[in-house]
Amino acid sequence: MTEKRIKINDLFINFFEFKPENEQGLFLILHGWGSRAEKWQKAGELLAQKGYKVVIPDLPGFGRSGKPTRIWDIDDYCNFVSEFAERLGLEKFYLLGHSFGGALAIKYSLKFPAKINKLFLVGAACFRRKTIRKRIFCVIAKILKIFSFLPCYQIFRKGFYKFVVRSDYPYAEGVMRDIYLKIIKEDLSEFLPLVQVPVIIIWGKKDKIKSIKEGRLIQEKIKGSKLEVLENAGHSLYKECPRKFIEIVDQYL
Repeated sequence: MTEKRIKINDLFINFFEFKPENEQGLFLILHGWGSRAEKWQKAGELLAQKGYKVVIPDLPGFGRSGKPTRIWDIDDYCNFVSEFAERLGLEKFYLLGHSFGGALAIKYSLKFPAKINKLFLVGAACFRRKTIRKRIFCVIAKILKIFSFLPCYQIFRKGFYKFVVRSDYPYAEGVMRDIYLKIIKEDLSEFLPLVQVPVIIIWGKKDKIKSIKEGRLIQEKIKGSKLEVLENAGHSLYKECPRKFIEIVDQYL
């Protein structure tokens, strides 16, 4: 594994590169919100052992990469991925996106389908519509603000968002908080039927962040897609059971 840096549009971007002994393909992996390339090290190593070169960037605003200077949306991140791939000379590759990275991967596949051999969506965050559950949490969050004068308010608030709402909002700072609020408003439902590249959907059955129901709905909307479910895994299945996860990926290569 080699850690590298590159400057793209005034942003310093950190990324990891895994090179196999005999290269037979290329993988570009897009991590989820609040994550970073380093967390994908084991998965990258396993793919390299199977003969694939793997490139994993810290997306702007995460890990050791610089933060955007304005409020980005998914299309801005999509343009970044395009520039990143061009600068590194990534001509055609397998694209794997996890959670927020999955939403980003879908948008990228619609704009640049010729660049993708196959698309892997892992616990992808495609649906952002307000459910009754989300509306209830919004009301509770507003009520909690009444107690903001209490010394333990911030600790309790972060616990509420992390363990009850399961949101990354309180952990985002500065421009990243505004970016987060903008991104979670973009629902990709209408775009899914437009995906033309081969798609493999991988989901943890015990995923509490993105329900398996969402994985099945993505499969319904993307014609010809395949769904693989890891029975004992949650949202971070690439860390929970990396070997089984890569075995599933490998069987579709």
